[in-house]
Amino acid sequence: MVINLKLEYYPEINDKMIVDSINLIKKNKDHWDSPFFIDTKTHIDLSKIQNVANPFISETLKNIIVLGTGGSIQTLLALKHLAKRKIFPVTSSRAVELNGCLDKTSPEDSIVIPISRGGETLDINSTIGTFLKLGYKFLGLSSMGTMNTILSKIDCPILEVPNLSGRYAGSVTNVGIVPAYMAGIDVKDFIKGLEESYEIFSKYERHPSMELASFLFNLYNKGYNVVFSMPYSKNLEGSVGLWVQGISESTGKDEKGMIGTFQSAPICQHSVLEYLLGGTKGIVIPILWTINNEHPNVSLTSSITYVDGLNAQTIVNYQANATFQALIQEKVPSAKISIDNPSESNMGHLMALILSSIYYLCLLIDINWANNPKVIIGKKICNEALETKITPEQEEKMRREIAQEKFKDFF
Repeated sequence: MVINLKLEYYPEINDKMIVDSINLIKKNKDHWDSPFFIDTKTHIDLSKIQNVANPFISETLKNIIVLGTGGSIQTLLALKHLAKRKIFPVTSSRAVELNGCLDKTSPEDSIVIPISRGGETLDINSTIGTFLKLGYKFLGLSSMGTMNTILSKIDCPILEVPNLSGRYAGSVTNVGIVPAYMAGIDVKDFIKGLEESYEIFSKYERHPSMELASFLFNLYNKGYNVVFSMPYSKNLEGSVGLWVQGISESTGKDEKGMIGTFQSAPICQHSVLEYLLGGTKGIVIPILWTINNEHPNVSLTSSITYVDGLNAQTIVNYQANATFQALIQEKVPSAKISIDNPSESNMGHLMALILSSIYYLCLLIDINWANNPKVIIGKKICNEALETKITPEQEEKMRREIAQEKFKDFF
């Protein structure tokens, strides 16, 4: 089977290193849960989704407003460019984004889809009432907690969110598939792309997913712990966002792991490339993400003869390839991930590469790929501060006292 995805990286991993990685993965895999995300059927019932969603879909439906954050929305953001209707991702109560959504939508042409696994995400719960007061229609994705209680009281349809790790669950559960379907995205083709890729990536042998994990792990053992992504298309930034969350939240615990970061390319060539090429070595692994045949594309008119008539993305990809070569020339370990075009099936291929390679990397480090235990610390502090109406001055005083204790003799 051929998938429209290519991984190129240097220095290359040899066969012995792949075998060593596979043996270590096999040794560690039983320490942790099995990868539920390679199962594309158990948690998706397309006929049920259609039965619940279709009554909301009409010629007047123009906007899909999704209240979600983190893993609850990242899969949809990866597919957002394929939508036939406008998607408004509301990830928190940040005023500019919330106002922007309210100014451009109305209850008559929109559906609001709140998403939360545990139901206690403040970012989501704090915005529901605003849309409810204005008369927006709701379709909930929830199974428990405060959000489920709120939605049950307004008697809106609610589809289940299984108790699975959100960053891995979006592509194979209602979390990503329901809003994508309502936005007019071909979810069947997307799922087919996932299935085609997992048929390859789930095998314990040399393939792009195993190579990428082994490449990163061997660099991690040399002290590299920052993965800096450079997406050379807006259509890739949602997928790269999932990669950043996945590699950071999955590997980064028990004082182990790597952090993912990204900045849009080629603008990042003008902001961080000098550091990558000439700064401190042995810390950062650049990854370039490109699309060979962008859609939509545009033909350029230019007085520069070697630019005139070329497609816009062609120029961008030349910049990507030149940057990749410059990194290699300066002895910076780096990689390039390319898809042929940003179709549903190819986005499925890309997402499968992202999730399976992160899973394998976690097994190589021997860390729980599915949980994120430290995230609740900040949530607990925030909820307590809101409930007790602590002032900003009191919050600063608490931080200062904590810091004096924790960082005593630090410098």
